[in-house]
Amino acid sequence: MCIFCKIIAGEIPNNTVHENDHFLAFHDLYPKAPIHLLIIPKKHVGCFQDVLPETMAGLTSFAQEVAVKVGVDKAGYRLITNNGEDGGQEIAHLHFHMLGGGKLKWDHLHEDAHKSI
Repeated sequence: MCIFCKIIAGEIPNNTVHENDHFLAFHDLYPKAPIHLLIIPKKHVGCFQDVLPETMAGLTSFAQEVAVKVGVDKAGYRLITNNGEDGGQEIAHLHFHMLGGGKLKWDHLHEDAHKSI
């Protein structure tokens, strides 16, 4: 059982922001922005490449509700998912990072991005 499934099962505590029957949003333990939440489906899905469109439809409205709840819906936020090892996915359970609460920079580039071609 992955760490997110253990959180969903109540085996590991979390700081829940919002949840419904299908999704859970909670604070990231290592925030990269003033607001840094993780949004996950309660049903285990390994990665974005495996997710069904119906799940994404539900996750979209859930993420919008979360944005309103934490007050970033008007000013803006970033919603990120990493897919697979090369994409930076560290936990094999579909999850989205919601980052906001201030002006966000984009500095997470590929290691070769600054080399001349």
